[in-house]
Amino acid sequence: MKNKILQKITFFFLAVILLIPTFPVEAQENEVSVNVASLKVRSGPGLTYDTIGAVTQNDKLIVIDKENDWLQVKYGTTTGWVASWYTSSETIEMTNKLIVSKVNRLNVRTEPSTSSAVIGQLSEGDQTPAYKSEGEWIEIDFQGRKGWVNGAYITVAQQTPNGMTNSKTPSLEKQFVVSVDILNVRTQADLSSKQIGQVTKGTQLEVLDTDHNWVKVQLDNGKSGWVYSFYGTFSNEMQSTQSSESTNTITILYNGTNLRSDSTTNSAVVKRVDAGETFEVTDKVNDWYKIILENKSIAYAASWVVSASNSIVSTDLPIQENKQPRKKGTLKGLSIVIDAGHGGNDRGTTGALGTDEKDITLLTAELLSSKLQAAGANVIMTRQSDVYVDLRKRVSIGHQAAADAFISLHYDAVENSTVRGYTTYYMHSYQKKLAEYVHAGLGNTISLRDRGAQPGNYLVLRENRQNAILIELGYLSNPTEERNVTTRQFREQATHGIYNGIINYFDDQ
Repeated sequence: MKNKILQKITFFFLAVILLIPTFPVEAQENEVSVNVASLKVRSGPGLTYDTIGAVTQNDKLIVIDKENDWLQVKYGTTTGWVASWYTSSETIEMTNKLIVSKVNRLNVRTEPSTSSAVIGQLSEGDQTPAYKSEGEWIEIDFQGRKGWVNGAYITVAQQTPNGMTNSKTPSLEKQFVVSVDILNVRTQADLSSKQIGQVTKGTQLEVLDTDHNWVKVQLDNGKSGWVYSFYGTFSNEMQSTQSSESTNTITILYNGTNLRSDSTTNSAVVKRVDAGETFEVTDKVNDWYKIILENKSIAYAASWVVSASNSIVSTDLPIQENKQPRKKGTLKGLSIVIDAGHGGNDRGTTGALGTDEKDITLLTAELLSSKLQAAGANVIMTRQSDVYVDLRKRVSIGHQAAADAFISLHYDAVENSTVRGYTTYYMHSYQKKLAEYVHAGLGNTISLRDRGAQPGNYLVLRENRQNAILIELGYLSNPTEERNVTTRQFREQATHGIYNGIINYFDDQ
């Protein structure tokens, strides 16, 4: 009798355990929400891939992987890819991933915010393991500690079984160069601590340690002290010496980079490579590196998608004019130059609330670049970091690439703080139609006042033989508009409108 009772009790508890629902804990950590009415699910990470279905607003998607601005998600009994700019990102764990810096002096911060402390910087081509992403920020390993970088300035690549894809990893900065006339040196990393000396502009100091916004440096008198990092720049003397003595090499900065049979964007693609891969350079032809592949064959890599160990002497070859066939609805076979206005010592306009135009033009350009590349375009950036590029050099980049379109991005300002709206400019008659299409695309995605597509006498339009336009994406001199146009949401909407306008223009040709 007791055995039967025990059997019944055991059976009861087993039944209860089996009926208790299980919850996918990991899925909650890799979940995003759809923030548009309808979002297409595609077979691959790009706009050129086939649509396999759609999800609707507020749907929760489980993220499996991430490639640039695309998320691989669970979709029914299979998987698909969605554009991340139409989702609200949660924390996404990144397994066996690394990042490759696309720019020099990329700030590494303590938290995923531009207001957080800078703990160091990455150089162009530096790569390091990635831990997770939160929105537009990626958590990385930086010299043995965790830090955050903005995803607009890096490429996410797959880590090989042996670790990094090459040996170029960030090292501790060896020198701090003072950039102000006089900089106080203190005993501790604190403005209230005792001042023990001063250093002058141009002084190079050995870096001993870093603590948030402070740098511990070695003084000439043998003492050490702390200086505020915002008043100087870092250099890596050891890395520079090694670069000058080593074999000429390049490091790829973008996934899916085309290596071509000749030094033009119209030449046949002989291989596609990912960020972090390195190649030996034998020559430089215009803006192209002649490289050696694993099988000892020769290929060419565009200088604007790589980081070079040192400079190579250039030779002159003509640019070919033949274009690859394009499939309607894509940008495959087209070369598009994106010109992020201003940069370096040219800040552009400064908004009523303190926004520098040069900063947000670059953020906008990076986002637009990823969307155009996803549609198959060969994208050339006139600048990829906070550097000054002469206006005529910008035009020359378009001519050398035989660009099908040249898109210059700006934000406007006038003395009257009530003026608002967006404008698309052209100069020559052959530029007008592109301006009208792109302006119409913007009108469908942003809610600013429409100031029309109109002629504008700007050098990048006037001197340009290419199909060139200049877009002013709102007025920073209007405080209300400045708050709007400096958000990530606005940049996503604006770049999608420009993307749609470009697609529609070329589809109508």
